[in-house]
Amino acid sequence: MGKIKTRLIIRTANNLLSKGVVFTGKFEYNKKVLGNTIQSMKIRNQVAGFLARVMSKRRKTSENIQIAAKI
Repeated sequence: MGKIKTRLIIRTANNLLSKGVVFTGKFEYNKKVLGNTIQSMKIRNQVAGFLARVMSKRRKTSENIQIAAKI
């Protein structure tokens, strides 16, 4: 149940990624990047956490693809 996110969180994260804003797999960095963009602290933290999870998944899949290409 903990991995379920509302549409608002997912939609906001996807919009920010499509605009080309750079995020990492670290929650604290993402929170600072979102600083004044999102007024609500709770929503800002949820978006930052979701983005951290998405970016870490992307990094892991790209590493797996690179490893597979070497084999």
